[in-house]
Amino acid sequence: MPASVSHTSHSANAPAQTILIVDDTPQNLTVLGELLKPHYRIRAANSGERALRVAGSDPRPDIILLDVMMPEMDGHQVLRHLREDPNTRQIPVIFITAMTATEDEQLGLELGAVDYITKPFNPAIVLARVRTQLELKQARDRLADENDWLEREVARRMHENILIQDLNVRALACLAEARDNETGHHIVRTQFYVELLARHLVNNERFKEALAGNRLAMVVKAAPLHDIGKVGIPDAILLKPGKLTAEEFEIMKTHAEIGAHAISKAMDQALAGADDNAAEQAAGAFAFMQVANEISLCHHEKWDGKGYPQGLAGDAIPASARLMALADVFDALTCRRVYKAPIPLDKATQIIKEGSGTHFDPEVVAAFLACHQRFAEIAERFADPVPETP
Repeated sequence: MPASVSHTSHSANAPAQTILIVDDTPQNLTVLGELLKPHYRIRAANSGERALRVAGSDPRPDIILLDVMMPEMDGHQVLRHLREDPNTRQIPVIFITAMTATEDEQLGLELGAVDYITKPFNPAIVLARVRTQLELKQARDRLADENDWLEREVARRMHENILIQDLNVRALACLAEARDNETGHHIVRTQFYVELLARHLVNNERFKEALAGNRLAMVVKAAPLHDIGKVGIPDAILLKPGKLTAEEFEIMKTHAEIGAHAISKAMDQALAGADDNAAEQAAGAFAFMQVANEISLCHHEKWDGKGYPQGLAGDAIPASARLMALADVFDALTCRRVYKAPIPLDKATQIIKEGSGTHFDPEVVAAFLACHQRFAEIAERFADPVPETP
C-alpha cells in the first residue's frame, strides 16, 4: 500500500471513524489495511515524518496504529511529537511491534500508548483491540463534550446570577435615590470613585487583606448601597431645601444604622429559611452583603473618631467604608444641592487634603491625590443636568 493513501469501505453503513496505520513495511500496511478497511476509513504513512503530517490533516484519525521500529524517526519519537501537539495529543495510539521485552512496552505506555499489537498479526485480536480503543475514545469524547456543555452552562448561570445580583443592587440603590431627588448620578459617580481608590490601594499593606481576591469587586459592587437607609428618613428632613436643625440632623444620621439593620435583617431571614446545606454555605454566599452592611453602617465614620454612628477611629473603621467616606464627601462637595452650589475641583481637592488624618484615612487621601484627575473626568462624564431656571 503506498504511503499517504486512503481506503474507504464501500459499505453504505461503514462507520466514519478513521484509522491511521504507520509502518515502513509495505506488507504490514497492506495486511492491516485489508483487515480494517471493511470497517473503517483507512489512511497510511510509511515513515514517522509522513505520519505526523497525516495525523495533523483532515480527516483527523480517530486512532493510530504505529510501528515502533522505523528508520530515521522511530515510533517512540513519533508519539512524543504527537503528544506535544495540541491537535493530536488526544488521539489514542496502539503500538505495532515484534518486540516482547517488558521494558519496551513500559516505555511506550509511559509515553502515552494505549495498547500493543504484536507481529505476526492475529486478525481477531487486532479488530478487538482497535474496536475497544475506539469505543473508549468515543466515550471520552462524549464525556468531554458533556463537560464542555456543563462548563458553559455553569458559566452562563453564574453570569446570569451575577447580573441578577447587580440588578438587585441597582434597584435598591435607585430606590434610595428616588427618595432623594438631589443625588442624580451620585451612586454611579461614587461607585467609580471607590473603584479608583480600591485599585490604587489593592497592594497597600494596610488594605491588601481587605481587598484581596474578589473582595475588591464586592466593595465596588456594594458601594451603591451606602445610602440605602435613607428610605427610612422622613421626607420633611430628607428633602428639606436648607440646613437641617440639630434635631433633624440627628434623625438624618440614623440612615446609616437603618441601612445596616435592613441588610442584617435580610441575611437573618434568608438564613432562617435555608436548609442545613445552604446555611453551611452562608459565609461565602453572604460575604457581599456583609461588605454592603459595613459600608452602609460606617461610611460616615471619621478617622479621628468624631464620625457617626459608632464613633470608630483609625483602622477600626472597615477599609471599604474608609474608601466610601472620601468618595461620598468628594461627590457632595463637587455637586449641586438645593442648599448649595457645586465647589470647584481645586477647592474640593484642597478640602479633602485638609481632612487627611482627621476626617479621612491619610492613605486614602494619598490615593485620591494620585488619581484625582480621574475623579475629575468621572465627575464631568456623569455630571447631573443643570436645573432649568424659572
